[in-house]
Amino acid sequence: MSKLNIDQKSVRALFSDKKSDFLIPDYQRPYAWGEKECQTLWDDLFLFAFPESNCDKFNSESDEYFLGPIVTFKNDDGKMEIIDGQQRLTTLMLLLRAFYEKYGSMRNDKAVKTSKFIEQCIWKTDEFGDPDKSALKIDSEVATDKDKEEFLNILKTGTLTEKEKSSYANNYRFFQQKIAEFLNTYPDWFSFFPIRIMNNCILLPIEAESQDTALRIFSTLNDRGKPLSDADIFKAQFYKYYSNKGEKEQFIRRWKELEVLCDSIFHPMTGTPMDELFTRYMYYERAKQGIKSSTTEALRKFYEKNAYALLKNDQTFDNLIDLACFWNDVQNQSIERFSDRILRKLFVLNYAPNSMWTYFVSVYYMANRDDQGMLEDEKFYEFLNKTTAFIWAYAITNPGVNALRTPVFAEMINVVNDRPVSFMEYQFGTQQLQNAFNNYVFSNNRAITKSMLTWWAFQNPEQELLSLETTLEIEHIFSKNRQDKEHSLSNPRNLESLGNKVLLEKRINIRASDYRFADKVKYYIGFENSRKQKKAGTRIKELLELAENVSDFTESDIAQRNAKIIFSFIEFMHSNALLDEN
Repeated sequence: MSKLNIDQKSVRALFSDKKSDFLIPDYQRPYAWGEKECQTLWDDLFLFAFPESNCDKFNSESDEYFLGPIVTFKNDDGKMEIIDGQQRLTTLMLLLRAFYEKYGSMRNDKAVKTSKFIEQCIWKTDEFGDPDKSALKIDSEVATDKDKEEFLNILKTGTLTEKEKSSYANNYRFFQQKIAEFLNTYPDWFSFFPIRIMNNCILLPIEAESQDTALRIFSTLNDRGKPLSDADIFKAQFYKYYSNKGEKEQFIRRWKELEVLCDSIFHPMTGTPMDELFTRYMYYERAKQGIKSSTTEALRKFYEKNAYALLKNDQTFDNLIDLACFWNDVQNQSIERFSDRILRKLFVLNYAPNSMWTYFVSVYYMANRDDQGMLEDEKFYEFLNKTTAFIWAYAITNPGVNALRTPVFAEMINVVNDRPVSFMEYQFGTQQLQNAFNNYVFSNNRAITKSMLTWWAFQNPEQELLSLETTLEIEHIFSKNRQDKEHSLSNPRNLESLGNKVLLEKRINIRASDYRFADKVKYYIGFENSRKQKKAGTRIKELLELAENVSDFTESDIAQRNAKIIFSFIEFMHSNALLDEN
């Protein structure tokens, strides 16, 4: 069992401890607290130090305010590397330095004593307690923090220039302003505030025996500011590996570039963009290991196996960069990497009912790329077609992304072993699929509805490729308003059928009162308003053809179009060998 040193300490006791020589390591995130967080901290500390806005209601013997844990481990140089608590610790240092700067002009006994206490928190001291103002109690080596020198300079000098605009500088100015306002408003209380912060605000320093132990402890704790992500943990492992190889600076540069790239590509609902990249790559490594279990391990659990062995080789980091570049080209619809027909398929998949396709495509890319990171066009085209057909059909017959894991994970293993993707054990019966379509309610809040409409739009060979930044919504061709007023649909279910729905750009605003098809045509085609401004029409080819060729869209049109969409999709399934012919 790992050994831990845990001992609740006041801010003053922790910061002034001669053994507390803090280091914010290279792999940490840059300082991220802004004025909002500083304001919250200031308000909390004030309410604690002066209960009910009364200086005398504070009990210095028993009142405590818990500021949270600080997770560290002692590195080979004897410094306490901060794993968790960086944001709080850094901000407290800035706050104390701002108090110290204000006390510099004061000569009364309390001011002198308080200044002495703060000195012992900020600077290393000799055996008499006198500070060495060239030696701070904290240092920062954060590789991606270009402003860390400003932080250290603020602590050393307490001064700023107008040119300094970092978060450190802004927060230091904020505290200077709050302290000045506090002194003007409560001059008699001034001496009490920093003393109560230092003596009665409590931290829980957790000192682990190693970096790995500290990282594991961190995983159960949450920093009030910006907690480390899984990717940050992985960065620490990469950092150690490349440092031992003498390639630290090169790694830091490449990692920062990769972070910037991922931030522009991935926008996950949970986790960070870098976490998303590691997730997509994980499925490739799972497939190589022959793992087809539908239960997916947590990201950190997967990578930490065998002491993070997967992260301790050059190939992994190179592969991650390559995979990110691939998805960047998907996002940017690169014509240098992909043919037009591939880009059209990728556009459709972007509207898939779940994200499973991104993992499947990631596995395919990693397993089939050539030395230049290119894929054979025909094979990739066939793969994307089959993937689209299967995921779409499965979403209708087996709702829920978890159900999709079982067949897709098995096919991932086929991909990495250069076996054809077949979904042989999950073939669909033609009648089964037909019935599923007939019974399914394609309401707008179901993801598969937009998925089907996107697939259908691009079945038109004349449909041009759209930008992935285009915001598409679902349009009722026969409008709800029309049904409410006319009640002309004999079967109200037709209103929500695929036959009555089409994609439409969000920018095209169709007035709610325009419930007749003829009233909406001009918005589909485009028009010139009363101010001679041209309003562009839709780029959805099928809708343009409807607007140009029919004068009305009735229930029979809905039924015919619905049947056509379903028939075409079943034929699409047949062409991809996903129907059981027996």
